[in-house]
Amino acid sequence: MPVLICGSVAYDNIMVFEGRFRDHILPDQVHILNVAFLVPEMRREYGGCAGNIAYNLKMLTAGSVDEPLVMAAVGEDADPYFERMRNLGLETRHVAVVPETFTAQAFITTDLDDNQITAFHPGAMNSSHVNHVHDAADIGLGIVAPDGREGMLMHAREFAEGGIPFLFDPGQGLPMFSGDELLDVIDRASFVAVNDYEAKLVQEKTGATIEALAAKVKAFIVTRGAEGSLIFAGGQRIEIPCVKAERVLDPTGCGDAYRAGLLYGIANGLPWEETGRLASVMGSVKIAMRGAQNHRLTRAEIGALYADQFGFGLW
Repeated sequence: MPVLICGSVAYDNIMVFEGRFRDHILPDQVHILNVAFLVPEMRREYGGCAGNIAYNLKMLTAGSVDEPLVMAAVGEDADPYFERMRNLGLETRHVAVVPETFTAQAFITTDLDDNQITAFHPGAMNSSHVNHVHDAADIGLGIVAPDGREGMLMHAREFAEGGIPFLFDPGQGLPMFSGDELLDVIDRASFVAVNDYEAKLVQEKTGATIEALAAKVKAFIVTRGAEGSLIFAGGQRIEIPCVKAERVLDPTGCGDAYRAGLLYGIANGLPWEETGRLASVMGSVKIAMRGAQNHRLTRAEIGALYADQFGFGLW
């Protein structure tokens, strides 16, 4: 059955300043800051959590019944993204175009020291609540990934009301929610995935320990970057090793690639150890390429990487 991915679809506009911000920002003059950076290099990448997760899950499903379905809101400038999705074989029927808006996008300027200044325009993402989970038929699994606040809360309710298990991935949307709202969504969810910083923030907001939160769901997953990840499930604490990447170029989208591995494992009933390891493989594949959607492997190649890393095949 299809996996419904509720989240953002966005453009990432990435610019490189061939200097250092610190040489142009005077600490004693920040109260009248007025600077401009010449950026000879610029590229536009396809991104957004829903777009990234679907991109990675599509590599794993390879035409099977658990194909990803994207549910998102975009602006009138989304034609290039629609064309890309169609070329990848991703359905677009649940991607709504919101009139007189832009698609969500980030404007990221990086200097020679890898410092970043980012501006983010949510645009159509703030209207994600125009989409409804019940509009997608025969869904077996879902995810509520970072999106507009109202849309995230509504989609969580609709998954629960429809009896559809879902993964809650609050991500960078965490600051939008109170502790009570987070607890309400976690009570409805079947699975939760956060990084180590987000795990601390969730505990702080809710006043609950990871163990207490994990007892509310089938699995509570905490990613820890180079230290691997932890899966709390069935009263167990399962340690998942980090898969060493061919090279480390860009962490953008690694969490989304990891979540695609989780969704595949959950949809196919894999043991948590295997699910976590596959997710780790997907993250390592992504980090070796710049941009969130520029890595491309076949299902067979992913399986070979898994076997090479862990000594046995997954399929």
